[in-house]
Amino acid sequence: MKLRVAVVYGGRSGEHEVSLRSAESIMRALDPAKYEIVRYFIDQEGRWDPRPILPEPGANPGVDVVFPVLHGTFGEDGTMQGLLELAGLPYVGAGVLASAVSMDKDIMKRLCRERGLPVVEYVIVHRERLEAPCLPFPFPVFVKPANLGSSVGISKAGDAGELAAALRLAAGYDRKIIVERAIVGRELECSVLGNREPVASLPCEILPSRDFYDYEDKYLLDQAQFKLPAELPEGRVEELRRLAVECYRAVECEGMARVDFLFETAGGRLYINEINTIPGFTSISMFPRMWEHSGLAYSPLIDRLIELALERHAAIRATRFAR
Repeated sequence: MKLRVAVVYGGRSGEHEVSLRSAESIMRALDPAKYEIVRYFIDQEGRWDPRPILPEPGANPGVDVVFPVLHGTFGEDGTMQGLLELAGLPYVGAGVLASAVSMDKDIMKRLCRERGLPVVEYVIVHRERLEAPCLPFPFPVFVKPANLGSSVGISKAGDAGELAAALRLAAGYDRKIIVERAIVGRELECSVLGNREPVASLPCEILPSRDFYDYEDKYLLDQAQFKLPAELPEGRVEELRRLAVECYRAVECEGMARVDFLFETAGGRLYINEINTIPGFTSISMFPRMWEHSGLAYSPLIDRLIELALERHAAIRATRFAR
């Protein structure tokens, strides 16, 4: 009997278009002999087509598993995951807690730091008091919305004037803004897969065509290059994979994630930059490409993610929620 997979995509975030491309790639990869696909599209105003998956709690509207392909806010941040938990539906990817704390770069970094994991120095600015902070580190700096992905709203600032403009831009996307020391070095990524026993792929290196790997470089210009696997000094590959798994565990992630790193040229230190609980699945996205290079092709990867979703749901169902 085929599994009925509900693919939820689109959404209200600034990563709407990326979600559409990821979802189409996933749906093409779902084996029609194994799965029946039900599409749930959410437009940029939040309207669902067809109606939302909103059964009474514990009911199942003819769906065996949900594959949320919603990057960024209102999809990757725990909101959709909370809806699916309320509906009693199994779903691919991280749960409510891991989704929420991983989306908030500030909270994610705090959890990593509490575990002794390396993160870049940063300060927080709030939209309600949008003034340049007293920086405990020199320019240049990166300015980022705390709760967004795909490099939307990110700027590099080299002086106080550029910092003020970068803060205004980021404040349009979030109430909380991160200002962090710019690292001169290399950008690396590593995919992680699993529930209680996560494993890491071989890492890759991103070679941006611009000053940094921004939205245009990721999705529009088609000029960024990649090294897969990343060429790193002896021992550093395993160190990076270990840090990826430890970051995954620190935020209590399950299902999947892509952990992004910075490798500082001066001193050769690795820093955890962020963790993405619904990484891109487009034809050029590195999460599936890293797994393919590590021996797990795209379609079997989708199968594994669905298996992990069903495993976690079975474990949750074994939990008592009342006396």
